Amino acid sequence: MKVAVVGAGVSGLTATKCCLDEGLEPTCFEKSQDIGGVWRFTEHIETGRPSLYASVISNTSKEMSSYSDFPYPEDFPVFLPNARFLEYLRRYAEHFSLQKHIKFGTTVTSIRKRPDFASTGQWDVVTELDGKQTLHVFDAVMVCTGNHSEPSLPLHSFPGIEKFQGQYFHSRQYKHPDLFRGKHVLVVGMGNSGVDIAVEASRVAAKVTISTSRGAWLLSRVHDHGYPWDMVFNTRLMSLIRNSLPGPLAHELINYKVNQRLNHENYGLQPEKSCPVREPVLNDDLPSYILTGRITIKPGVKEFKHNTVVFHNCPKEEPVDVVVFCTGYDVSFPFLEEAVVKVENKHASLYKYVFPTHLQRPSLAVIGLVKTLGAMMPVTEMQARWASRTFRGLCQLPPQSVMEKEVNEKKKNQVRRFGLSFDEVLKTEWVIYMDELASLIGAKPSILGLLCRDPRVALTIFFGPCTPYQYRLEGPGSWEGARQAIFTQWDRILKPTRTRVPTSSSSLCPSVLLVVGLLLLLAALFLGFQ
Repeated sequence: MKVAVVGAGVSGLTATKCCLDEGLEPTCFEKSQDIGGVWRFTEHIETGRPSLYASVISNTSKEMSSYSDFPYPEDFPVFLPNARFLEYLRRYAEHFSLQKHIKFGTTVTSIRKRPDFASTGQWDVVTELDGKQTLHVFDAVMVCTGNHSEPSLPLHSFPGIEKFQGQYFHSRQYKHPDLFRGKHVLVVGMGNSGVDIAVEASRVAAKVTISTSRGAWLLSRVHDHGYPWDMVFNTRLMSLIRNSLPGPLAHELINYKVNQRLNHENYGLQPEKSCPVREPVLNDDLPSYILTGRITIKPGVKEFKHNTVVFHNCPKEEPVDVVVFCTGYDVSFPFLEEAVVKVENKHASLYKYVFPTHLQRPSLAVIGLVKTLGAMMPVTEMQARWASRTFRGLCQLPPQSVMEKEVNEKKKNQVRRFGLSFDEVLKTEWVIYMDELASLIGAKPSILGLLCRDPRVALTIFFGPCTPYQYRLEGPGSWEGARQAIFTQWDRILKPTRTRVPTSSSSLCPSVLLVVGLLLLLAALFLGFQ
């Protein structure tokens, strides 16, 4: 089978590799001249591809962010600057000989079902290279273009913006903080990009204000006892507790935990109870910058004037020179017919966020169009493993009615976790989603089975971080290095930080945290039986 892979970023690289693993023939089309997608920084903005600012650092740790059969080098930092992240992607592509399957400088302009699609599932794919168009026929398609290329800039939601005489732009255009020097800067939106840009701007600007109508939970990359946040948060034990406790109790626990480091209400950050909760913000600097007056948090924008802004519930006008709109991105597939993947309110109707529900043949998959509170690379890899096996006929999709019912239920019911209502942007729980897809391909680790065969592994993967190597222990695509990768994951985390070791030292070992976790599990089970 010949498979077209659109894009050579995080999703496209692993999609190409997964196709090769299953004996398929992938051709990856990348419109730029290099791999990396959103993780490849360029000074100029390229139309139709993600744009990165120079200082971006990953929000997820290297062990949780690795592909499942290719751990990061131990000397790489725990949270990766974009250049090191790109270096890892280059090593991955080289190790699995992916470059020879990638056609650079080639834009996919059209993907259409062939006239005999109902019987063959084939697609006409039109590409353009140096102004010349070429028609290809493929048996299947993987769309790996992500959702950071089409900026959403709803200026109609900001009265008076047409009168504003200062400078304004979408965060996609931001590269360096120099343009903020000595200026009054307003950042609209409190996602990860908005807070990053505000923190950078505050080092050179006269004043920086973040406007947020809904607030946000603020987390730190450095979690309890100095461990990476996601290696503590995304464990099977913690996932079980989060999804087993009664709603009100879970609500109180999560609020207690996020407010333990700082009282969100005192900092103007507490999410509005009437609003669905969005993705937490990962930033280690914001609290201290608020304390030192570098950054001020304000409510949503009520109105712009010539060189000032008025916020809701704040009658005083505030001077502003530059506005950065951190208002997210739209989901767009310009090369696809709307009937193939329907997009409504930034949401694509896809079965398990991968397959269109209405195609007669399951020969098109969208990889990487999902948002979870965790690393994206293992998620896209798992999606690609499932899709490539489905293309081969080794995995079967349920009937169309069953798929549509599941999609509609997810649309209708906002995601609920921790006793809270979550915005559609944060669609699914990381561990649950990974396990769900792994079950479909037979790669989900069996804790009970491992307890009998290899109890050390079973306990480590249940109480410890749910690193991607777990999904290579057994089943299709199993990797003989998975067990060793699991046992050495903390070594790779601590290697770049333990650059000085005192002659006599003691620290709280992850195994101690596992014992504490076991006690929490027992408490959760006890409460569940009450």
